[in-house]
Amino acid sequence: MPHLVVSPLSGLAETAKAHEAREMITLLSAPATLVPPPEIRPGRHLFIDINDISAKAEGLRAPEVHHIEEIVAFAERWDRSSPLLVHCWMGISRSTAAAYIIALALNRQADEMGHALMLRRRAPSATPNARMIALADSLLERDGRMINAIKRIGRGAEASEGKPFVLPLDG
Repeated sequence: MPHLVVSPLSGLAETAKAHEAREMITLLSAPATLVPPPEIRPGRHLFIDINDISAKAEGLRAPEVHHIEEIVAFAERWDRSSPLLVHCWMGISRSTAAAYIIALALNRQADEMGHALMLRRRAPSATPNARMIALADSLLERDGRMINAIKRIGRGAEASEGKPFVLPLDG
């Protein structure tokens, strides 16, 4: 069964190799540069240039609807022959939001709360970026259910960085 793998930047190479990921989404702010692990196929790496903020702030790049559209479009083109690797700096906020969004975008009938609870079980430190979730909720026409589900699971456990984890698509 195809699944997502979420990782902080520090565990990226090891996680890509261990899970044999061939496609990857990076959520970092420029001027961060990144050479994808050798496992990632050419042309199958999406770099989303956003800061980990939930409200617009001068000098920082807040997530916008076009970023969510890019994430969803990339995931829809994912061939699912190997896991899709999603990462950000710490593996706690942007990447967990993106993984949750992808899981619901690829399964339009999926239960928002069920996926949020699964995210919490698999990633106790996950605190999905609220702005990304709100934008996706609107884009995917979830009528507030994504926002409410993430609010219900609350802020994740304190951690200096998240641990890599697998998020199944089937809930």
